Amino acid sequence: MALLPSKGVVISMPALVLSVAGAAIFLFFLLSSLSSSPPTCTCPTTASSTTSTGGSAADSNNVRFGDRISTSAEDIEWVKSQIEANGLHMQQNVLRKGINPRTRQQQLQDLLQFKGISHYEGEEANNHTALPCPGELLVEEHHSNYGEPWAGGRDVFEFLAESAHLTPNSKVLEIGCGTLRVGLHFIRYLNPDHFHCLERDELSLMAALRYELPSQGLLYKRPLIVKGEDMNFSKFGDGPMYSLIYASAVFLHMPDKLVWIGLEKLASRLKPLEGRIFVSHNIKFCSRLGGEECTKRLNHLGLEYLGKHTHDSLLFNHYEIWFEFRRFKA
Repeated sequence: MALLPSKGVVISMPALVLSVAGAAIFLFFLLSSLSSSPPTCTCPTTASSTTSTGGSAADSNNVRFGDRISTSAEDIEWVKSQIEANGLHMQQNVLRKGINPRTRQQQLQDLLQFKGISHYEGEEANNHTALPCPGELLVEEHHSNYGEPWAGGRDVFEFLAESAHLTPNSKVLEIGCGTLRVGLHFIRYLNPDHFHCLERDELSLMAALRYELPSQGLLYKRPLIVKGEDMNFSKFGDGPMYSLIYASAVFLHMPDKLVWIGLEKLASRLKPLEGRIFVSHNIKFCSRLGGEECTKRLNHLGLEYLGKHTHDSLLFNHYEIWFEFRRFKA
């Protein structure tokens, strides 16, 4: 018998040994059970929340601030809820009460006559503005030079960027970028030096370089914008291989012969298979030849026609038509 002095309790040695052994066996089975249980699954399950982009909530955040370009249904519902929450309603389009409400024409007249509320006089007038801009550009008259609202430029960007599966490292060439109605969005999205443009109109180039790029804080993106005519791409060098080349409402104003000359020059600058050429509105330069002859000429250049697309505007009742081509051989 083993006598344990604690509180006068007497425990036999065999009982003590059995208790310790039982505890050890229980612990052994417990540890074995834990070590053999399957690892926690990190895969998506049916219980995971999904969004309109087709992924989980976490994936949605990654897409939202990373790869996604176009506006989602969730975004539209959010802004509608904000309008409703604030009790906002469209009012008649008249000048509102304000500090100095003006039309663009009145703004321009004020700039020419009064030079702004606070301004420098005499010699000092030329010492404080790093990049003086003409009044016509400051009141954004060039935003009205298009046949549709300026906001439509974002629609074109979203459609083309997603159709061509662009990344910020892609290189893009626009033929006739004008005042950068579309180009601004590409410049903002792409890495520096990755947006190129050929434009013939000097006034448009002035608006792009003297107003749009500085006012949007995009000078550091260093887009290559070249004044040129007759589809002359020599100033872009021999190096660039483009993921996207597009012409919005340009080819329909050019002689068919010049369009084909341009396509011949551009085909070798387009990435094989993955690169895309998009032409808006119509391709009469092709259809006037007839389907068989057009296909033959395209194939001779290493190009093929992929199809016709339409896309809707986010902000106004409008859709655009685009025709897609790719380079099928190196």
